[in-house]
Amino acid sequence: MTTQKRLYRSTHDRMFAGVCGGIAEYLEVDPTLVRLVFVALSLMGGPGLIIYIVMMLIVPEAPRQSWAEKAKNVPPEDSIVRSSIPVPPDEMSDDSDQPLDQQ
Repeated sequence: MTTQKRLYRSTHDRMFAGVCGGIAEYLEVDPTLVRLVFVALSLMGGPGLIIYIVMMLIVPEAPRQSWAEKAKNVPPEDSIVRSSIPVPPDEMSDDSDQPLDQQ
């Protein structure tokens, strides 16, 4: 059984109500492109703002992940990026006023 793709308002990629972010996720495009289309429709006398408001009222918000579901998406410890900044060895003694070759 295949899962059906559904249109939701985005909960993580939103500027106002998540309509453009949700459309972008559904169409698998950049949300900025969808936002630009809505702005262009609105500025050219088109129904951009009316469509946005109607979709804001009709399209449901995406279901939020529970803590248990988010914990499943945590990468294993091996894939965590480690710092690549070299740390000098702690060779200095308590007499930090003198250079190392004089100690």
